[in-house]
Amino acid sequence: MKEIFDPIRDHYTFAPPCGELSDHIDFFSESIVRSDAFTVEMFPSWTPTMYINLGNPYRISLDNFTYSVDKRADILVLRDLHTTRHNLPGDRIFTIKFQPGGLEAILGISQVLLKGKVIPLHQILPVQLIDRLKNSPSFADRKKITEEYLLEKHDTRIMDHYLAFVRDIAETYQQSDWQLNVGQLAEKHFTTSKSINRYFHRVIGISPKGYFSILRARTALTAYVKQEKFDPCRFGYYDSSHFYREAAKFTGTTLG
Repeated sequence: MKEIFDPIRDHYTFAPPCGELSDHIDFFSESIVRSDAFTVEMFPSWTPTMYINLGNPYRISLDNFTYSVDKRADILVLRDLHTTRHNLPGDRIFTIKFQPGGLEAILGISQVLLKGKVIPLHQILPVQLIDRLKNSPSFADRKKITEEYLLEKHDTRIMDHYLAFVRDIAETYQQSDWQLNVGQLAEKHFTTSKSINRYFHRVIGISPKGYFSILRARTALTAYVKQEKFDPCRFGYYDSSHFYREAAKFTGTTLG
């Protein structure tokens, strides 16, 4: 199965975070146990994602390198590369997907240090918390326990200026219908292109141009799959040819 194009959500239970965490966490999810093997291919998003294993071993590929994950192992990946989970029958994963910069906002851990890596989760979360999540009876209980822990951590942290600035820039870019370049964004925020580049590399780990390209591609592709009449110009593309070229570069697949 391929993210955006295939009904991946049919194989998972999803839940949004509570309001206090919604700026930093995208969602919680848990896979529905299946009797067959399957793969989930995910495109780059720069969203730190925790996978807590409640079922069988599986493999995860970051671009062309594949890692084996034991049934007792729990991991964190940045999703800065094409990521594929190869799931065996009985696969069951509790997932916490953060927004870009969310891991730093709540836990004080820079996602820049995670680029291209598979991180053992016990280096990020207390072992006692991980064990408690594994032994909880339901998805709802796991979500509640996780939120309580993250809220406690979040309440002790001060909002980082760099993170707030990056979010403001990204919001302005989206509100401009994906039209403004970095220089124009700098003018609107009374700063310089050099400062915006430095802030994005510090918070997300990628240039603003690179991140905006990913953000636009993901948003446009989602609309492309859902809409019968898709207008690429609504997402800042010059025409259909421009959109198809960028989509092929992002997904590695030529759209039909």
